[in-house]
Amino acid sequence: MTRIAVLAALTVLFAPPLAASEKISDQYPQSPLYSKPVEFIPGVYSAIGATAPPTYENTGHNNNLSFIVTGDGVVVINGGAAYVLAEALHEEIKAVTDQPVTLVINENGQGHAMLGNSYWAEQGVPIVAHVDAAEEFEEDAAQILEGMRRYNGDKAAGTTLQGPTETFEDEYIAEMGDFRIEARYLGPAHSPGDIVVWLPKQSLVVSGDMAFHERLLPIFDNTMTADWLETWDNAFEPLGATYVIPGHGHPTNMDQVRRYTKDYLVYVRRKIGEHIEAGGDLTDAYYVDQSPYAHLDAFEELATKNAGRVYEQMEFE
Repeated sequence: MTRIAVLAALTVLFAPPLAASEKISDQYPQSPLYSKPVEFIPGVYSAIGATAPPTYENTGHNNNLSFIVTGDGVVVINGGAAYVLAEALHEEIKAVTDQPVTLVINENGQGHAMLGNSYWAEQGVPIVAHVDAAEEFEEDAAQILEGMRRYNGDKAAGTTLQGPTETFEDEYIAEMGDFRIEARYLGPAHSPGDIVVWLPKQSLVVSGDMAFHERLLPIFDNTMTADWLETWDNAFEPLGATYVIPGHGHPTNMDQVRRYTKDYLVYVRRKIGEHIEAGGDLTDAYYVDQSPYAHLDAFEELATKNAGRVYEQMEFE
């Protein structure tokens, strides 16, 4: 299939009726997964998560859970937010191929990347993550698990704390079948140990939380926005990816994730910079104009928090 044909097929596949919406509590009621995995390009599948915060209705599946059918085994990207989600994803994998899952890659140290590791560990599958993500998860694991139990209730059954079984600092490379799979740490981004999974032969990047669209990105206390922008310009953008499976939102391209990740960070920092130069304080910083992004899901929950955290960073830059 030519690249033009692939793009045409994707236009149909991800047309507006399938667009993410935080108002839809569950798009795949017969499964704990929020949505059924879809093959984006040959061999690469993703179950797109909700663009809303984690809830009992979406089982905490509010990030993208992806897998690659390589010909020599299946590589899963993200453990999921609970044992039940990892188990459900495995059932979907079995419906696609009889190849065994041979590797799990955690995109970061957050709960929706690692809490499902307990299922994969039971299957004897190696689990890989960046060393910083492993440390963050180990430090916060009890709190992360308790938070998931609060919203997931009985759906938390079976979930126990299981970090990665192997860590790396710069890159982890697996040559399997038709794929060269490069798990890369590009530099500071959304949270400690954020990585991307780069498929150079396919020109596809599973970006994790390096890149967002369809929902507003959250800025955490440990999200250094200036560093994130530097990593974007110096390492992520130069990949030159044709296809992007973001951490949140449907598969897309670089133009879209640039618009809703890099451009948003630049915009907020500019607005906060103007506010600081005008002598504004933290109280008013929460309400700087972010209306160009008000159409994104989770805007109401995140916009004011983001502005406040950027102010706290830039006040001392």
